[in-house]
Amino acid sequence: MLKLNEEEIKNAAEWTEKGYTLPAFDREKMIVRTAESPRWVHFGAGNIFRAFQCAAAQKLLETGEMDTGIIAVEGYDYEIIEKGYWPCDNYTLLVTLKADGSVGKTVIGSIAESRILDSDNEKEYSRLKEIFANPSLQMVSFTITEKGYAVTPAVEADFANGPEHPQSYIGKVASLLYARYRAGSLPVAMVSMDNCSHNGDKLRAAIMAFADGWQDAGFKAYVTGGKVSFPWTMIDKITPRPDATVEEMLRKDGLDGLDPVITSKHTYIAPFVNAEESEYLVVEDDFPNGRPALEGAGIILTDRETVNKVERMKVCTCLNPLHTALAVTGCLLGYTRISAEMKDEDLMKLVRTIGYTEGLPVVTDPGVINPKEFIDTVVNVRLPNPFMPDTPQRIACDTSQKIPIRFGETIKAYMVDPALDASSLTAIPLAIAAWLRYLLGVDDDGKAMEVSPDPMLTDMQSALSGVTLGDPDSESGKLDTILTRADLFGVSLKDAGLADKVEGFFREMLAGPGAVRAALKAHLN
Repeated sequence: MLKLNEEEIKNAAEWTEKGYTLPAFDREKMIVRTAESPRWVHFGAGNIFRAFQCAAAQKLLETGEMDTGIIAVEGYDYEIIEKGYWPCDNYTLLVTLKADGSVGKTVIGSIAESRILDSDNEKEYSRLKEIFANPSLQMVSFTITEKGYAVTPAVEADFANGPEHPQSYIGKVASLLYARYRAGSLPVAMVSMDNCSHNGDKLRAAIMAFADGWQDAGFKAYVTGGKVSFPWTMIDKITPRPDATVEEMLRKDGLDGLDPVITSKHTYIAPFVNAEESEYLVVEDDFPNGRPALEGAGIILTDRETVNKVERMKVCTCLNPLHTALAVTGCLLGYTRISAEMKDEDLMKLVRTIGYTEGLPVVTDPGVINPKEFIDTVVNVRLPNPFMPDTPQRIACDTSQKIPIRFGETIKAYMVDPALDASSLTAIPLAIAAWLRYLLGVDDDGKAMEVSPDPMLTDMQSALSGVTLGDPDSESGKLDTILTRADLFGVSLKDAGLADKVEGFFREMLAGPGAVRAALKAHLN
């Protein structure tokens, strides 16, 4: 049996015979060097971190471009570390699910140590303060989700109590940065790698809230004076929850210790992470204390304006709009896998039209990534990948919050370009009409279906109350107010000349069972 820990990894032949790639560097020396001279700390020990940042660090360790590893810190769910990292001696297994059907199995050993962000645990917290006070520290990165940066009323107690014993997540991070300030105002880059717009600004605002709340002029000057940077980044890699079919494959290899653990905070822990092969990380090159040679792992280092353009390219044109269109139509048509949708001729036409025909004419070209080649990879490799267990139901969550950017920005671009006409758009209005039809909670067969969580769900379903499948006239007048809402669509669809088109598509989709399919066929041929 194979088991993921330091002792078992020494039996290298057993692993390689089963097709596993092992770390090709002296891990013992790396751990010692990291303890003495830490350079990279990461907050957020979840799947994206293990699949992307840890794998990147391993590449740099193997090429000699780095000689220290990552210190992983978990601040939300301590059991991820206690039950997922420590029993495996900080090893993880990356299973890369490739579109050609092959599978890569890589043992990742780039994590030098792992810690919990618990200010009530003297051993853990004092070690973190020690790390932050070390002049060698260059980069503190984050994948804690956008919610992690929220400064809520609950942190008022942290403001009042000062930086010594905070209880909130960002309060603890700020207190560690305060320890670095007290050690001599040492420079460092605080690098959010979360998948949200202008992520560096979100992290900076959260830290500044504590600098203001603690009323320490010296610390505030440290955060704002150039010693601490908050680069913008754009990250893109699909890392779904560990999949049962992958687990079974590893069991057949003889891998032991795969029994999943569900923590008290409902986090699913496994010693492996499954992910797609494609990945993008674009980082603003602003590191006041130097940085690892990240470009050696395929990470793009550039300026802030270019990071912003890459994000707009991805979110407004080349990926996210296609995902949202597939999510709502896939749910209506009974699909449970995104990859299966890409075998559907009508849905393929929908996303190709949104991406290539309607999106590319107004795409933001960042220069460092070719937009058409990006869409080519999305449409031909990433979304059709049958090994990626991603569902339209998951992607349909919070659609009301996504539409203004994913579709609204393209519509706006058409409105301001004198050579283009927003009313000529077809696939984007079809996707918007499909979302409104989806909100009824009835699929295209006329059966009840579950609608994914959305902060606007109650309001939208109330506004559509009385609209009935099989009775297009039941819509009469109900969309008039909805389609003028810029908060939903980024712009008034009436002003864009699209309200009548969306309403017409929506009424067609109400004709009866099969009407969504019929509308797609009618308007995409």
